[in-house]
Amino acid sequence: MRPIRRQRLAVVLFLLFGSALTIGVVLFALQENIDLFYEPQKIVGGEAPIAKRIRAGGMVEKGSLDFKPEGLGVSFVLSDLRGSRFEVRYEGLLPGLFREGQGVLVVGQLDASRVFYAKEVLAKHDENYMPPELVDMGAES
Repeated sequence: MRPIRRQRLAVVLFLLFGSALTIGVVLFALQENIDLFYEPQKIVGGEAPIAKRIRAGGMVEKGSLDFKPEGLGVSFVLSDLRGSRFEVRYEGLLPGLFREGQGVLVVGQLDASRVFYAKEVLAKHDENYMPPELVDMGAES
């Protein structure tokens, strides 16, 4: 094989190897940072993974909110309003829009007993929400 062909082959192999390595690193990084979303029905049904970071959403059941007497601990039940429900435990400050009967999104992990330990709680507002600055404008648009 001629030296020029050998040099071209080396460059092509280097580029292929470098591209494959880059794609592998990117895919690994994306896999580690993706939080899959599970509905209450899938969590109760056993489809959600144990001890892996996931997202879950549902409605906070009325009467299920339980604040711990010491610290910032709180537990509540998330439901899909069709019979599937699971307990969520959270340690921290809740968002201002959080309340019973409200839709929330939680990020955290399930344990073996299907209790969800949230690291983050996000409260959703309904479609009728209007910023306080615009409330007095009413229907004047």
